[in-house]
This record gives sequence, structure tokens and C-alpha cells, in this order.
Amino acid sequence: MKNSLTIFAFFVAGLLLSIFRKLPGFLMNTDWSSVVLYALLFLIGIALGGDPNMKKMFRQIDYRILLVPVGVAVGTLTGSLAVSAVLPLTGRETMAVGAGFGWYSLSAVFITRLHSETLGIVALLSNVIREILTLLATPFLVKYFGKLAGIAAGGATAMDTTLPVITRYSGKEFALVSIFSGIALSLVVPFLVTFILEF
Repeated sequence: MKNSLTIFAFFVAGLLLSIFRKLPGFLMNTDWSSVVLYALLFLIGIALGGDPNMKKMFRQIDYRILLVPVGVAVGTLTGSLAVSAVLPLTGRETMAVGAGFGWYSLSAVFITRLHSETLGIVALLSNVIREILTLLATPFLVKYFGKLAGIAAGGATAMDTTLPVITRYSGKEFALVSIFSGIALSLVVPFLVTFILEF
């Protein structure tokens, strides 16, 4: 929760500083989104490749576990498409936002670059809200919708920021499922967002 609020505070600070022209010209006139995007992808590759538990985790996987991230992805994209009926956004736009699966930093940068700053802001806010709601609502979700509900709500964040609350209420035996689902969804975010917006 604290991390999500900190990131949101930095976003608001950047927004206000740029609106009121309180930043140096080189910051205002440079396309930082591309630089940040490539740096993020590079660091994510290092983090995943350098994790000593990755090989062990994949050796232990029962391949039925693949149904979890697939179900989360299908449910998220279906729900995203459905809400386009009541929002001033197209189905393609709402699905692109949903395809962030809670990973607000990367999806917002991709969407800003491929579509517009406005949709990038929508992606950032909606995916931050997804993470915050998962942190707050997982006890309720697990109680009324089952052990996988917190993992589904967390999306990509089920492997890191929302993992503690998921394992607390779903049980430690769901930690591997949660991590796997989060990693699988994180890996498809850049490709899925690009596919939705460019094709």
C-alpha cells in the first residue's frame, strides 16, 4: 500500500511541476518515455534471469497452473471490453489498459508511447487502483470467491507487492501459484499491449 501511494505521489508531483513549468527545459523537451521503457525492460530481464529460484520454481510446476494466468488474462480483458460500453473509450483502449494487469509503470509507458498521454494516465491510475484494491480487498475476495481470487485480483503484482497479503489469506501453499501467475502475466504485458494497440 505504501509503495503504491508513494508512486502515485511521485506521479502527481511530476504532473504538477510540469503543468506549472517548474522543471528545467531538458526534462520538459526530451522524450523520456523511450529511455525509461528500455531501462525498465533491461532491469526486468536482469531481475528475472538472476533469480536463483526461477529454475527451481519452473521444475516444480504442475502444468495445470497455466490455467491461472490464462484465466486472469481472459477475465481481465473480457471485463475491460465490457466496461467500454459505459466509458468514453473504445473497446481497444479499455482492453489495452486492462492488459497492464496491474503493472502500472510499464503499461503506462507503453500506452503513452503507442497511443496517447491521456490513455497512459488512465492506465497508470487504473492499474494503481487495481493493486490498492487487491491489498485491501483480498480477505473479502478469498472468503467469498475462493483461494485464487486474490491472485486473480492482483494480476501481475501477485508475484511481488500483493504476494504477502495473498499468501496470508489464501495460504502459503498458494505462494508458488501466485508467483508463477504474476511472472507469466508480467511477461506478456509488453507484447499484449502492443498487439492490442497496433493491430
